Amino acid sequence: MINSVTFATRLKTIMEYYDLSASAFSEKIDFNRSTISHILSGRNKPSLEFVMKILEHFPEVTTSWLLYNKGDFPKHTSGAVKEPHVNTIPNNKEIKENPTEAAPSPTSIKQETPTFIANRQKDFHKEIKRIIIFYTDGSFESFEN
Repeated sequence: MINSVTFATRLKTIMEYYDLSASAFSEKIDFNRSTISHILSGRNKPSLEFVMKILEHFPEVTTSWLLYNKGDFPKHTSGAVKEPHVNTIPNNKEIKENPTEAAPSPTSIKQETPTFIANRQKDFHKEIKRIIIFYTDGSFESFEN
């Protein structure tokens, strides 16, 4: 599960790296300024759309670093071992994150039951717009209909 506070810290790191204010950042990724403010304050968790826009507009950011603080930012090609990253949050406490901590396994994510899916298909006519596949190295592929 994504920790809102540590995600916000990584988002601030991206903004500082590119020397962007929250307003400039929102314009760059074409996302609502208030949503970014809520994520930065820890009030809201980021949506998949928000994460995808960051990854699309900032190639130095990897999925695993952004979501789980695994790997390096900016993206490095060397295989050097990195010490755990230390984030400072607004109340001056430090949070040590272990980059070797495992991401949740796909089997730990609760799946919808087939009955529920069948009932949803009766009520709504939906088409698949996009499928995104995330790989363990932080890369991804997006397929659009």
